[in-house]
Order: sequence, then structure tokens, then C-alpha cells
Amino acid sequence: MDKDGNVYENPKEENMYEIPDPPEAKYENPGAVYESPGDGGEAVYSEVQEGGKKAGDGSSSDSDEEAKAVRKGSSSSSSSSSEDEAEKEEEEKAEEMEEAKAEEVKAEEVEVPEEVNGDGAEPAGSSSSSSSSSSSSSSSEHGDDPAIDGDSDMLMAYTLSEGQTGEVAEAVDYSLKAPDSDAGEDVPDLGQPEISLFVRAGSDGESIGNCPFSQRLFMILWLKGVVFNVTTVDLKRKPADLHNLAPGTHPPFLTFNGEVKTDINKIEEFLEESLAPPKYPKLAAKNRESNSAGNDVFAKFSAFIKNTKTGANAEKEKALAKALRKLDSYLNSPLPEEINADSMEEEKSSNRRFLDGDELTLADCNLLPKLHIVKVVAKKYRNYEIPAEMTGVWRYLQNAYARDEFTNTCALDKEIEMAYMDVAKRLAK
Repeated sequence: MDKDGNVYENPKEENMYEIPDPPEAKYENPGAVYESPGDGGEAVYSEVQEGGKKAGDGSSSDSDEEAKAVRKGSSSSSSSSSEDEAEKEEEEKAEEMEEAKAEEVKAEEVEVPEEVNGDGAEPAGSSSSSSSSSSSSSSSEHGDDPAIDGDSDMLMAYTLSEGQTGEVAEAVDYSLKAPDSDAGEDVPDLGQPEISLFVRAGSDGESIGNCPFSQRLFMILWLKGVVFNVTTVDLKRKPADLHNLAPGTHPPFLTFNGEVKTDINKIEEFLEESLAPPKYPKLAAKNRESNSAGNDVFAKFSAFIKNTKTGANAEKEKALAKALRKLDSYLNSPLPEEINADSMEEEKSSNRRFLDGDELTLADCNLLPKLHIVKVVAKKYRNYEIPAEMTGVWRYLQNAYARDEFTNTCALDKEIEMAYMDVAKRLAK
């Protein structure tokens, strides 16, 4: 072995394995030559005297020739057998060194913790050099090392330890999530108030009955977009618990977080203040005139439908028509925001849908239920229809009939007619 650690010697002419020098044999006769038979047998010695004389008995020249032949054969046989034995020993040494290095590489892989992010993994250079020094048998034992794709300038490799597989572990989402509620259980919204509305029931004791004030509150809550419960109350069979809840009070009334409220106008103001923007829409009209428009229509209708005198019927009818005409004029007149200040042309009429614009407001919740009753009852008991020339009133009603906030809170026409059966007096002849 040379100083660089190579176990092989490279002579100039041919490659030969270096055989360790055997210890020098000390014989009485320094001229003795030893012979190694075939594969490691006992050495056969021949005593040959230099200069052609046998050491014991003085041989002839024939003996010298035989000695030379023996020396030549022994030398040739010793050289051939020595080469085979040296090759075998070197192969065994090489295998032992490879196994030892493979065990060292395996021990390093077990001791060094591997991390997917590469923080605890060996550098690419050391891993590559260890792999190159290992034999093909070690490579086949552990299999090919998987590699993680990285930058073009670096390639990080890792080796799976025993018991691990090459499958990618399922990703786990550790982001914060709201806990799932149990199936079938509603999770209450702490920001939502608890509201219950009690309205008058219809003739069947369950459906919505005729009551413009009940529909007014019903529409307000619907437009606010708040969650609330509706209970129809049969006045003929008023439950005892409701009687105790609001004694001496007829529907409509409501409870807001357990507090009972019975005054209609105050309830409207309270809801507008409590259910305010930004969470709930503002329903108050922008124009003050919108709140008072049509406020005398229902009063004129009541006088007209309750009249029993034939002579006064025409007068009552004219008063109702006048109130309707005033409402029609307001609906057809443009609002201030509809007038274009830059235009030289005068705005002659308005095409808005409702009293204060294209959206329903508190003013509409108050007027529309009453106006619908006027249309249904006057036709049924007085054969009076709102004149077709009142385009503003008819446009107003048709737009209301297209909104769920109105139609789903309104009583059926037959319920309205039944409610006024006893109120509408027959005209005396």
C-alpha cells in the first residue's frame, strides 16, 4: 500500500498486485531456495550449491542441470500460485472495505434526522460523495434515493429510513375554522334580536286576516330583513297566555327581546331606530310630503262605506274621489331629485314606482294596505272603482302587487270582503 492509501501498485510496464514480503528465512545454508507448491502446501526446499557443487556429497554437472531445472520450475509455479492467492486476498479485502463503508453510510443516515424542508438533511455534496464511494451491492440494497426538486443550482436528496414508504402523506389543513354545528340544530345569531309579531287571524283562525295595521308592521319587518316570528291570533278564541301577555290589547302588537310593544306609531319609530344602518336599511322617506300623501283617502272611504243615506251617498263618493285625485297628482308630480337642474325642459310628470321613489318606504307601508282595501271593498259594496284616468294611483298599485313584501303580507280579497260585511251598511231607500 502506498502513501496515498491505494492498495494497488501501478508499475510502468504491467499491473501486478503487491505481495507482502514474507519474513526472511534464516537457514544454515544461505544458498537454499524455497518452493511453494500450488495452493499453500508446505514449502519444499532444495539445497543447491552455488558454482555446480552439491552441499552434501559433491554433485556432477548433471546434478547442476537438474538443480537449475528445479529452480526454474519452482520459480514459475511459485509466481503463478502467488498471483492467484493475492487476487483472492485483495478481493476479500475490497469486499470487507465496501461492507464497512456501507455500514458507515447506513449509520450516518439513521443518526442524521431528515427534514422535508431540508433543514436537517445532509448537504448535497456529502450525500453524493458517499453514494459514489459505495458499491453497486449497497445501492441495490437500499434502492434509489428519491430526490426533491429544487432550484437548478441545488439538488437535495434524502433517503427513506426503515419503516417509511415513498407515499406522500395526506396534507392536513390547520387553518382556523368555525366549529360545525350539530345537524338539525340552529345556532342562534347573538347579533339578531328576538322579535315576535302577533297579527289578526282570518275567518279560519289561522290565515292572515284583514287588518291594515297588522300588514303595516309585517311589511316593515320584512323590508328590514330581520328574522322574526309571526303568530296569527283568533279574536274569537284568544289564548289565555296571549291575554296575559298583552291584556286588553288587540293585535297587532309585538315583543322585542321579551319586551311587549302595543302602540303602532311608536312601534314603527322604535323599529326604525333599533334596526338601523349599516346592518339594516333605512326606511324613512326622504321627502316630508311623501309621509302625508293620501292620508285622507282612508278616512273618506270609511265615511263613504258606512253611509246609509241615499241622498248623502253622492257627496261621500265625491269626497273619496277628491282624495284619490290628490294622491294621483302627487304620484305623477316629479320629486325634487327627479328634476334635472341642467335641463331647460320642464319635467311634466313622474314615472316613479312608489310614493318617495322606486323603493318602498315607511310611507308606503302605511298607505298601500289601506288603498288596497279601498279598491276591494268599494267595488264589492258600492260598485265604485278607482277611475282609470288616475294613472298614478293605478301605477302605484300595480307596482305594489309585484312586490313580495306586499302580496305575502296581505289578506285575501275574500277575507277583506268578509271583514266589511257588517260594516258596509245598505243604503236605505
